[in-house]
Amino acid sequence: MSLLDWVVLISTLAIIILYGIWKSRGEQNMESYFLGNQSMPWYIVLLSIIGTQASAITFISAPGQAYTDGMRFVQYYFGLPLAMVVLCITFVPIFHKLKVYTAYEFLEKRFDLKTRTLTASLFLIQRGLSTGISICAPSIILSSLLGWNLYWTNMIMGGLLIIYTVAGGTRAVAYTQTMQLVIIFGGMFLAGWMVVHLLPTDIGFKQALQVSGKMDKLNVIVTKFDWKDKYNIWSGLIGGFFLALSYFGTDQSQVGRYLTAKSVKESRMGLLMNGLVKVPMQFLILLIGAMVFVFYLYFRAPIFFNEAQLARVRNTAQGPALEQLEQQYGQLTTQKQQQVKQLAAALEQDDAAAAAIAKKVLQQTDEQALAVRTAALSLMKKADPAADTNDTNYIFLHFVVNNLPKGLVGLLIAIIFLAAWGSIAAALNSLASTTVIDIYQRLYNGNATPEHYLRVSKLWSLIWGVFCIVVAQFASGLGSLIEVVNILGSWFYGVTLGIFMVAFYLKRVGGTATFWAAIAAEAVVLVMYGMEKVSFLWLNAIGCVLVVVFALMIEPFVKQRNLKI
Repeated sequence: MSLLDWVVLISTLAIIILYGIWKSRGEQNMESYFLGNQSMPWYIVLLSIIGTQASAITFISAPGQAYTDGMRFVQYYFGLPLAMVVLCITFVPIFHKLKVYTAYEFLEKRFDLKTRTLTASLFLIQRGLSTGISICAPSIILSSLLGWNLYWTNMIMGGLLIIYTVAGGTRAVAYTQTMQLVIIFGGMFLAGWMVVHLLPTDIGFKQALQVSGKMDKLNVIVTKFDWKDKYNIWSGLIGGFFLALSYFGTDQSQVGRYLTAKSVKESRMGLLMNGLVKVPMQFLILLIGAMVFVFYLYFRAPIFFNEAQLARVRNTAQGPALEQLEQQYGQLTTQKQQQVKQLAAALEQDDAAAAAIAKKVLQQTDEQALAVRTAALSLMKKADPAADTNDTNYIFLHFVVNNLPKGLVGLLIAIIFLAAWGSIAAALNSLASTTVIDIYQRLYNGNATPEHYLRVSKLWSLIWGVFCIVVAQFASGLGSLIEVVNILGSWFYGVTLGIFMVAFYLKRVGGTATFWAAIAAEAVVLVMYGMEKVSFLWLNAIGCVLVVVFALMIEPFVKQRNLKI
């Protein structure tokens, strides 16, 4: 990066940190540290919710996801608006009425301590692992840009985040996320505009969309039903509904965002606006990835987007063979450049027959290039069995660093850092609140002073930060990070939601039956994922339904046993 890029990057990050610390001044107890004294207006709640959900993974991995698999990932969010309506009717008024710090306090009031502890523990496991993966995303950027060791980069990034979170609390997180999102949306708009602007002069946005559509990258709606298909309208509407309902209704990292609102009305407004904003926001981010795909049809793409990994292979015995494959790939890229121009010309002239022929030829060349790339990946594995051969997370980063003007590169890198800091800080804050309130205060020390709990809360923010850094060290080779995080959540979200569904709607079912139903359902969900019988989105619906069914089946036996006793 240029000196101007570094100035923009460092200045942006410094302003955000100082602003967050200034906004969080005067925190004296857990209510101010975790709930911000419940003083946030709805628009701050909205931006905080979006900022927590839209991590660096969203801005690094989502464009790469669209580049490789098209835009069908957006269907993952189709169930979200309906979930927001259900939350506003059911969850929000109950949580506000009970004046809880965490969602899991309600479960003890409704069931018993063991059910509350189990649900809180499921959250801590899932969110701790997911946050570790989120730390890895910005670390990938630094290690790729500067050639730093990824493991040391994870430690540096995690250390900065720990300082930021421990010092700030939820008020700092909420207000800095507001500033972050303004910068993020502005920067992503500029990135999208630059993708189209950098295309050949005779190719505009309309022509780029047409080419992208012909190459099956605008596959927003997939109506074919398939249990194993990860992204179609059915898995999005049904599985996505259950996932969103669980994420926003039972995950403390999100519940903690809207519990900071002034009133039930403000919480509802924040959630409903999130339901309206999130789908088009994700659509536009994926559209940038589809446009980057078109860009690399007209300009040469590397055989592998993680150039640091390529450089390592070139210095091994497999280097000469890799160079030959790169030459073949370059020749095929030159052919694609000519063929895509023919396709664009046919589309501009509205010549359907010529467009069909040009599309077929271009797809055949693209398949040949993919075969050469696959051979290169095999060479990379041969040179280094531990090498990560999935470069989805590097595609958008490669475009930004190599094609955007000075200054804008620094801004885009700052955006990815800000997205990481906002979501990870909120996650660490929620991990600490759940640990202190649902575990430490409830099970170990329930009579300490507010100052003691505040100190312990900051200590647990530090402990969870260290845990997440350890997880980050193993996350770089997991593939598309945006998929990994959502798969991990789907292991636990359905079961957690099922516990709350029983609590809200099955008044005659008690805590013991729900506790064992949740354990049994969790075991089934993990087995089903391991067997690969359904795509991960369906696990959210399956887990929820299983808890409800198992609880209804177990409750009569529990009652019968209690009568005998």
